[in-house]
Amino acid sequence: MKARHSVAPADRRRHHGKRQENFWATLFLAPALVALVVLRIAPTISAIWSSLLRGFPGGIKPATFAGLYNYRHLFGDVNFINTIGRTIVFNLIINPLQIFLALLVAVLMIQRIRGANLWRMLIFVPVTIPIVGSSIAWGAMLNPQGPVNAFIVALGGAHQPFFTSPGQALACIIILASWIGIGYWMVFLIAGLKAIPDELYEAAYLDQAGPIRVFFQITIPLLKRNLLFVLVADTVANFVLFVPVQLLTNGGPQNSTTLLMFDAYRTSYGYGSRNLGAAEVTILTAIMLVFVFFQFRLLREGRDSE
Repeated sequence: MKARHSVAPADRRRHHGKRQENFWATLFLAPALVALVVLRIAPTISAIWSSLLRGFPGGIKPATFAGLYNYRHLFGDVNFINTIGRTIVFNLIINPLQIFLALLVAVLMIQRIRGANLWRMLIFVPVTIPIVGSSIAWGAMLNPQGPVNAFIVALGGAHQPFFTSPGQALACIIILASWIGIGYWMVFLIAGLKAIPDELYEAAYLDQAGPIRVFFQITIPLLKRNLLFVLVADTVANFVLFVPVQLLTNGGPQNSTTLLMFDAYRTSYGYGSRNLGAAEVTILTAIMLVFVFFQFRLLREGRDSE
């Protein structure tokens, strides 16, 4: 009987401690959960519902339920199909490019080089500049009469149209976005590289493994989680890239820089077709989630193999 009575108070204290722990956890998580619902989940549900309505442009007449009309209209538009293809190709180019360059810079920045901290700061500086300021600066530099063209001409080259050329404008957007993104993703990759034990590299060098073999058999496998996190975050960031397109090209010339995010904005606020714009946002979100799904599958496979 004494043993039974001694166990019961201990159980009550343990359950009381768990309730207190859950209470404080919920209390501290509440602001983040409220922000998630208000800023993410609720707008997403609202956009999906709005995409099922059909209203007169400008909101002159109240919108009525139209089912999948907006989606049928969009997928029947050749320009919209081209915009989807352009957005996917843009991401298939810029994401690997940014991550490769960020990884290359991160590997260089952890080497014992003179002024490494200064170089890291200089590479990270573009991240601290508002994207509007970066876009304006690059627009001035790549202006047909700007300093980059002056330098090219001084070397004996010809003037380049850059943002005014259908063949060069999207490439210029990729360069601008990469200039900003490389320093940001570099920070995450440096953190992952520094977490790899030095003993593994020392053992590899004792086995006379070359730098390329060490990189692909030690560095990349142990950096997989960081790389996949950067890949997912970079994918989301580039799918919703908007400011450089709006400021520098406005989707032109000849729609060569019209990405899905900008097209949804233009449809909603330029043409006043908010229901159609909501359908575009929903399609953009679905495409982005497909990319992220496959990336998380890679992440899960990486965890299972460890």
